[in-house]
Formats: sequence, C-alpha cells, structure tokens
Amino acid sequence: MEAVERLAGILDKRNVEWEIYWEEGKSASFRIERERIERAQWKFYSGIGLRVGLNGRVGFSYVTGLDHDEKSLFELVKRAEKLARIGSRPFRGFPTREKFPRVRGLYDKSIDDLDFDEAHSLAGEFVERMREMRGERGEYTLAGAMSFGTVRAGIVNSNGIEGEEPRTGLAIWAYAVKKNSRSGSGYASQSYTTLEGVHEGEELIRRAMNEAESSQRAEKIEGFSGEVLLEPQVVEALVYLFLENLYGDSVYYSRSRFSVGDLGKSVLSGNVSIIDDPTLGFSPGSYSFDGEGVPGRRKVLISRGELRSFLLDHTYGKLLGLDSTGNALRDFRSIPRIGTGNVLVGRGSENLGDWSGVVVSKVFGEHTANPVTGDFSLTVELGYVVENGEATPFSGNMVSGNVFEALGSVSRVGKELERRGSFYSPRIVTEVRLV
Repeated sequence: MEAVERLAGILDKRNVEWEIYWEEGKSASFRIERERIERAQWKFYSGIGLRVGLNGRVGFSYVTGLDHDEKSLFELVKRAEKLARIGSRPFRGFPTREKFPRVRGLYDKSIDDLDFDEAHSLAGEFVERMREMRGERGEYTLAGAMSFGTVRAGIVNSNGIEGEEPRTGLAIWAYAVKKNSRSGSGYASQSYTTLEGVHEGEELIRRAMNEAESSQRAEKIEGFSGEVLLEPQVVEALVYLFLENLYGDSVYYSRSRFSVGDLGKSVLSGNVSIIDDPTLGFSPGSYSFDGEGVPGRRKVLISRGELRSFLLDHTYGKLLGLDSTGNALRDFRSIPRIGTGNVLVGRGSENLGDWSGVVVSKVFGEHTANPVTGDFSLTVELGYVVENGEATPFSGNMVSGNVFEALGSVSRVGKELERRGSFYSPRIVTEVRLV
C-alpha cells in the first residue's frame, strides 16, 4: 500500500522505533422495527494508526483514509513523536517477527462481494420470515437487526513484522415482545464469519418468541442460597468478570486479585478450565495475528482450577517478565488494548438434562459488578424452577455472590457446549444466593 510504504520510508530516517497499523473496511447494517426495515446504513472506513517509541515512552496518532501526501504523513509522525515526549505510557519495544498460524474461516468472499442491494435483500428475507412466524398472532411484535462487514487489516513495524489479512463478519439478532394483560420479552443473537449464518435467522426468531412467552408468565420467586444450574449466558457474565483479573495491565497495576507469583496455584474449582483460542476456525473471535503483529495462539488460562496464564500484550508481558500471549486488540483509531479471542469453558461429563431445581438462564447488570473483589449482584431476566420435569419460569430476583467463590464452587459441568458469538460454554452447577 503506497501510503504505508511512504510512511515507513519517513520513519526509517528517524531515530525511533515504529509500528504502522492500517485498516480498510465496509459494513451494511439494517435495523428492524415491527417487522419492517426502519434504518439502513452503508458505511466505508479506512485509516492508519502510528505508534512510535521514544526514550521509554510511546506516542500514538492516526489519520483517516489511506491516500495521503508526504506532508500529511510527516505531520502524523511529528504528532506521534510529540505525544511520546510528553506522554506517560511506558514503552518496552515492539514485537519481533514470528510465523503466523493459518486460521480457517476468517474471510468469506460471499460477504465481501455483497453490494448494498444484495445485503438489503437478505435483510428483507429475514424480515419476511419474521412476518410469517408472527402470522396472525397479533400479541407478538418483532424487531431485530442484521449487519455484514469486511475489514482488511495490516501491520508493519521497525522490527520486521509485516502482516495483512481480510476478515468478514455477519451479526443477527431478534427481539420479541408478547403482550396481553401483561407483557414479556425475549431476544436471541449470534455472529458468524461466513454468509452461512443467514440460514439461522429463523431459529433466532423462534428462540426470541419462546423466551417472550416464558417471560410473560414469569413471576418472582422466594429467595434461597444453594446450588443452581447456570445457563451459558450467565456463565459468560461470570467468566468475563473473572477474566478482568487476568488482564496484564490489571495485574501490573495491582487491580487484579492475582500476581505473577500466583501462576500455578489453584484459584478456582477443579471442575473449571478456561481457554482463550483465537485460532479456532470459522469463529468470530479468531485472528492469525493480534493488533501488535504477535501470532494468535491457543492458551490455557485455567486448567482444572489452576491459574496457568494471564492475557498479555507485548508491553505488559515485558513489564511482568512474561511473553505476549497475542491478546492485543485494536482498530486504527486506538492503541492496542488487552482483550480475548474466543473464550472456551471446558466441557464436563454431565448430561444435566435431569436437573431438578433452579435454573438461571439470563441476567443483566454485569457492569455493576466489582472485578477486583469479585462481588456481583445481577438481575435475573429469566430463569426456571424445574420440578418433576416441569419448568416454571421466574424473573425479577437478584442473583448475587462472589465470582471467585461461585467459580470456585462449581460441582457439575455439562458435556454440551453452546456458542454465543466468541464465547463457548456448557451449563454449570454452582452455589449462589437468590434474593
């Protein structure tokens, strides 16, 4: 790419370490209200992000677009250098070149080739399916969204890293409201890397309608403390709360419960294993290299309750005396931040289909939880009390506890994995309070 080559030429003449990250992408998104497309957006974007390392500090600046003359690129360099001189963000060098893994299913030409009319037609088919499924059932109102995206991302740095790859995505969600004397609501969503996902739209609508029907009948139940079965959406909320303690910057700045000295120690139930794997084929959280050009790699974070690894970018890996785990995420407008690829909770051997007791299916309010203390209090959006094989829905209770204790008390783990975007989990049984 001409602008990137020209910028690299400018930087090679200066006494700095440097990294150029660029993106070029497009997206089509459609918002659906009352079974009709209400908003449509066709968006293009591109830009270049530049980091320079100078005297132990790093500076960052960016420009939008990929077509720039020598003067504007030189000004970009000057801005990044100025911010490095006055900034406080530590710099420990840029990564060196390693071989990238081959990751299947990151790119689907069928999505990339879609023009706006073709994308609109696919969204229209999703809406038509909504109308058919709603039929004469006037008590239901359906909404949702469908979006398609393609991005080509590339990186080059002064240590010889050079990479470029295209990625595609499709996201669908459906929302249902059922009204009679009282109302209930439900939603379902999924994301994909290929166009094949459009065929699952009907299933998402059906799940949203079923959930709305259950929600309409749900009542608050008596509180108790004890074992409950958590569905994957609830497991996801607790696992991501826990994972904030594994981010390298949190560990370095003592915002985590853990330190490097805790690696190898038992921190959760022996029934819990957690893996981050950005190399899974056809998964939305996958990539062959991260936002710093470090290869994506599978890593075991928790193995049978034992802390095995943190989530690290290059800088905080160096500051902690460890290697990057390839978990620097970014776009061209931002510096890399630590994040996850695909998160997998290890499956167990339990069927859990015979579970009798309380099931918590959906919660909200994760933002109110404290990742350092681990305390959480989440509103139950939908759950069930299962007795003699019959499930009675409930909602409105609070499920509360401490994430370290909840994941430390897991007694049973299901054998079936459910995917929710880039999160994969079975159902688990643990102890919480329901109030």
